[in-house]
Amino acid sequence: MFGWNSTVGTRESYGNADASAVKSGLISGTKVATGMGWRPVEAIAEGDKVLTFDGGLQTITKVSRVRLWSGQDNCPRQFWPLEVPAGALGNREVMHVLPGQNIMVESDAAENLYGDPFTLMPAEAIEGLYGVARTPPEGDVNIVVLHFAADQVVFAENGALLFCPAFADMVDAAFAEEARPFYSILSMDEARFLAVQIEEEIAAACCNSPKDIWAAAAPA
Repeated sequence: MFGWNSTVGTRESYGNADASAVKSGLISGTKVATGMGWRPVEAIAEGDKVLTFDGGLQTITKVSRVRLWSGQDNCPRQFWPLEVPAGALGNREVMHVLPGQNIMVESDAAENLYGDPFTLMPAEAIEGLYGVARTPPEGDVNIVVLHFAADQVVFAENGALLFCPAFADMVDAAFAEEARPFYSILSMDEARFLAVQIEEEIAAACCNSPKDIWAAAAPA
């Protein structure tokens, strides 16, 4: 899981200069673990403490807020959020994530392949598996990106583990001494291969549910 391959949320132009969209970040309404308990991501501000997977409570250094889709027409399907059924990623309830949002999952297959049961992958790698499907956004959807002094993984209340970048862009990160490489994120091909391996693992287990295979750590 160590190595420089982390990515940050980016805004993509689409169709014309007046329309743009994002494929990663946390959807407003998502609750994350903080020093003050579970809080909606849109209520978090610079200087707040958020509980992280590897670093305990860490300070937010920057918060970016954008609309999912800025165009006047309907949001293109490629930017639609993914609906993840309860249990598919260790999540206790149905959740929605952006297709480009990197998520952390735990599996025996990952440990066999990479020597570490925990891996980061783009959420869209599991589209079509475990009942995961894109759903059209309803109305204006706001996206929040939490930034830390170094890349972190945060806990969502629904049980998911979500990656948050160190800085707003790779240029900043390259010149920031604090933002040393830490997490490695699977490429789409690697992520799809692993997702299929885990699906086969689930099928072989037969009596196990996806949440048993994808069980992720939760805050105490």
